[in-house]
Amino acid sequence: MTLEELWKLFPISLTKHNPCWADWYIEEVDCLRDLLPYDMQYFHVGSTAVKDIMAKPIIDILAVVDSYEEMVKSASILKEHNYIIMSEKDSRISLNKGYTEDGFAEKVFHIHIRLKGDIDEVYFKDYLIAHHQVAKEYEILKLKLWKEYEYNRDAYTDAKTSFVKIYTDIAKQNC
Repeated sequence: MTLEELWKLFPISLTKHNPCWADWYIEEVDCLRDLLPYDMQYFHVGSTAVKDIMAKPIIDILAVVDSYEEMVKSASILKEHNYIIMSEKDSRISLNKGYTEDGFAEKVFHIHIRLKGDIDEVYFKDYLIAHHQVAKEYEILKLKLWKEYEYNRDAYTDAKTSFVKIYTDIAKQNC
């Protein structure tokens, strides 16, 4: 499939917060712990971790490893268990689960494997949780961008980048 065909099959969609997302995160982390031999830290990141704002119904999990070798080995193990490697760059590997030939499964996950210290998403998520008004501003931005970039995930993400960077930097300064 071309990238455009994939984006049509897996469009951006925002939904109201689902309290089940926290449980799905815990269940998936339990599966990851069973599969991976490393003592990793896991974080629920992304908008599904922030109550009261709309989100793509995809659970983002940040998995932190100690070395590049652990990152590569972890990705290899997950690939053997039907996770799809979506990107590998700059000492980061992202995998997906829940993408089918017919579209999204009921539960969809993005696993972001990172080296220790590369946890900006945690800072951003924690800042949104602590600052409800900023979380609502983020939701408004996402709603504005949703229809414009419904079939272009890269452009959707790029259009949010400056907002995310501003508040991630503020969160990191306040630690």
